[in-house]
Order: sequence, then structure tokens, then C-alpha cells
Amino acid sequence: MKKVLITGASGGIGLEVVKKLAAQGYSLTLVARNEEKLLSLQESLGKDRHQVLSLDLTKTADILELSNYITDNRYNVLINNAGTGTYGKFVEIPLENQLSTMTLNMEALVTLSYAYLKKARSGDALINIGSLLAHSSLPGGAVYAATKSFVANFSESLWFEFKNKGIFVAGFNPGAADSDFHHNAGKETSAFPKFVVSSVAQVAEELINALNNRSKPRIVQGFKNRMMLFGFRLLSRKAAVNIMGKISPGIPHS
Repeated sequence: MKKVLITGASGGIGLEVVKKLAAQGYSLTLVARNEEKLLSLQESLGKDRHQVLSLDLTKTADILELSNYITDNRYNVLINNAGTGTYGKFVEIPLENQLSTMTLNMEALVTLSYAYLKKARSGDALINIGSLLAHSSLPGGAVYAATKSFVANFSESLWFEFKNKGIFVAGFNPGAADSDFHHNAGKETSAFPKFVVSSVAQVAEELINALNNRSKPRIVQGFKNRMMLFGFRLLSRKAAVNIMGKISPGIPHS
């Protein structure tokens, strides 16, 4: 039975991926902060087949605890899904919040990737969840977008380093989804134009397809998102950033 460890497993895209992988027979280790949600999820999936770890990956001690756990336990797949962000103008968001975003989105992801890849074998896979914003910009979400650019570049570089070893690494980049991420970031999904929003089920399905196909280091989820990025290539960078600023939920619009 193949074993998967996934962070950010208790809600949103992570939760949907967990459900789909469990239905396909994977043995899962679910990591998130909310122990109550994790235990409820474990109960619904089957306590005998799946494990839970309640950890806060914005805290260095918890990052190191999970890193050591990965070192000591064998997994076929690691999905670094946990991530956070805050909508708003840069100097109006507490600096502490933005540094916490950087810790979770970058430090934790790099630390866990390192622990996993040190022991990875041919056939294993590492999927790092980025964002469409990895390949764009987001006024009103500057730090979040920057961290996801880091994830994309990091993952693509690792893809090259490990491809000849038979180990697949990819950055998976969803667009806006109808998950609880936006509420947690200070806005609602309704703040986005409807045509850019995907369901969490659609996102999870594409993620699992990417894991199964293992074809390329950068996966942009959703045809409409791929078309948007293609269109941005035809614009000046200034024009593209202006467009993102006008639709950003983190910038007040009159």
C-alpha cells in the first residue's frame, strides 16, 4: 500500500485531495493544526489505515518535529499543501503575519522537502502546492504572491535535479478556488470574478492527475488560468500588474 503524507490536510484543497487519495487506496498521514478536525477526518476515512499529526508549521519546533518524522518514516509521496496568506496593502498588514506566511510557505516547505528527498527512492514523488500567482503578481497580496513564486522556482529546479533518479518533483499551481483559504486570508471567494474561480474538487482532480502523469515540473491548474497566463505574455509587465491590481481582493475598489 502506497503511503502519502500531506500537510494542510484538514480543509480546502488539501481535504479534497485526502478524500480522493483515500478512495484510491492510499494510506495517508494527515498534518494540520486543528487536531479536532484531523481526528474527525481520520474517523470518517478509517482509523486503522490513516494517521494524523497535529502540528503548527508556522512554528520552527513543529517544522523540525515533522522533518524528523519524515526522516524516520518511509513515504511514497509528500504533498506540501499547507499555506497561508493575508489580503491587504503591504504596510497595513502586521509584519508578524507576513513573516509567518513566509515561514509556512517557504521555510516549512523547504525543510520538509529536504528531509523527504534525502531518503526518496525511484518512483517517489514530491508535489509542492504553489499558486497561479507564482507566475503573476498580486498587489494587495504581495508577500503571498512572492512566496508562491519561490515555491515554483524551487520546485522546477528540484525537478531537474531528481528526474534522472526516477523521483518526480513538481510545483502545482491552482488558481482561485472555492476553499476556506480566502476567508482565512481576510476576504471571501466572492471577491474574485466568478469566471476565474474553480471548485476544490476540480483542483484536487487535476492535482491527482498530475501526480499520476508525472509529465512536467510546472502544472498550472485550469484551462482558464492557463489562458490568462498566456494572455499576460502578450502584455507589458506594467499592464499585467495593473490588471491584477484592479481585480485584487486586497486592494479597495470604489
